[in-house]
Amino acid sequence: MCEVFISADPQSYDARTRSVRLHGVVTSIRLENLFWQVLEEIAQRDGMAVVQLIERLYDELVAARGEVGNFASFLRVCALRYEAMVAQGRIPADTSVAIRSLDANAVLHELPQGWGRPSPAQPGEARVHTLHAAARRHA
Repeated sequence: MCEVFISADPQSYDARTRSVRLHGVVTSIRLENLFWQVLEEIAQRDGMAVVQLIERLYDELVAARGEVGNFASFLRVCALRYEAMVAQGRIPADTSVAIRSLDANAVLHELPQGWGRPSPAQPGEARVHTLHAAARRHA
């Protein structure tokens, strides 16, 4: 089993830091080379440079969530989700098909649990969940 994983080219898991300017602010992002390669592929599908893709992801994440948190981890998850969705046939393997041309609702329909946004809580459901979590902490 492990041969499937340990046979990876060591360069693929070497990390590389890139300086990126996000709206005039220079920041450094450190990712493993394989993640950079996947982000390059995603960017190229839509005719962008990887820096443009990163800026767009950053902007859309801020617009959707109001904060960024661990952006490097977010980029790793983006790359992993992309590869998984290609493997599942949700995103065409043909890299000439632009991501922006896809119907996001169709791509995201019935994602495996934990891969999408949490379902909106029903009235009272969030309170019950919070009470259960508090009870587990004190047990």
